[in-house]
Amino acid sequence: MELNNLIAPVQAQITAHLGEFGPIFLIGILGVALVGVALPYVMLKPKDPLDRIRNRQREEMAQETPFRLRRSGKDERLNRFAQYLEPQDQQEYSAARLQLVRAGYLSMGAVQLYHFAQFALGIAGLVLGIILVLFSGAVTAQDAVLMVLIPSGLGYYGPKYWVQRRVQARMAEISSGFPDALDLMLVCVEAGQSLDQSIIRVAREMRAGYPSLSEEFDIVAFEMKAGKDKVRVLRDFSERVGIQDVSSFVTTLIQSATFGTSIAEALRVYAEEMRHKRVMRAEEKASALPTKLTLGTMVFCLPPLLVILIGPSVYGVVMDLQNGM
Repeated sequence: MELNNLIAPVQAQITAHLGEFGPIFLIGILGVALVGVALPYVMLKPKDPLDRIRNRQREEMAQETPFRLRRSGKDERLNRFAQYLEPQDQQEYSAARLQLVRAGYLSMGAVQLYHFAQFALGIAGLVLGIILVLFSGAVTAQDAVLMVLIPSGLGYYGPKYWVQRRVQARMAEISSGFPDALDLMLVCVEAGQSLDQSIIRVAREMRAGYPSLSEEFDIVAFEMKAGKDKVRVLRDFSERVGIQDVSSFVTTLIQSATFGTSIAEALRVYAEEMRHKRVMRAEEKASALPTKLTLGTMVFCLPPLLVILIGPSVYGVVMDLQNGM
């Protein structure tokens, strides 16, 4: 009872100054403060002597081998929180990894950085919402909840929206440049170069206009140089890009290699088909343009036209009514 008598006045003061959800806001601020105090300690924790020995061995091996085919690309500080920053289900992790690869983030630590960005921006939005509630004066409980949840939700879903936009932009760029890449590859193959050499040449020539497509061809060339199976490399290329035209192209190359047909002939037929597809897409966009302009025409042209045509009659009717009264 004595404890309740001590807590009740404090709770009443908090509710009077901060509103009905004042205690919840204070608990949230306390939790954020505790996280802010704990994170520097965890991130800047003294290294284990065994870790120092391992790092020294890695540095010595790096000096002996200046170039490596594979690099982890992970932040060692985020590895401590890998169980919280990575999906534990292998299927969910593969889906997140594939989405980030299609967005152009190829490093091994991209999944960790993505989830860390969601967590950090969500906490930052929560803190910003609490500050807005505290400094906005007297607000209702519903407004306070919205002012806290909206910035937090925007911060949490911001990285997801950014990755989706990157995927769409990258797929549009690859689809736009793929017919030109096929034409250039056809010229290289007909000039006597092998498929591997033509892919390297296409990657170099397309780098200025279509860097995303050039990057994908570079990956294909590097994997073939590393000795990976060519069919597996092409299938990985199709899965990594996620575009139907590229998947059809990969299927054509695999079938051509399997049945022993001419790659140049297959490229010639498919390049012509891709050119027709590009023309058809342009015609489709052109045919959809009048429909899209209809709404703008109705909004900006129809009201002035009605005013011009009907306005004098309406004015005359109003004046007759006033004179009659």
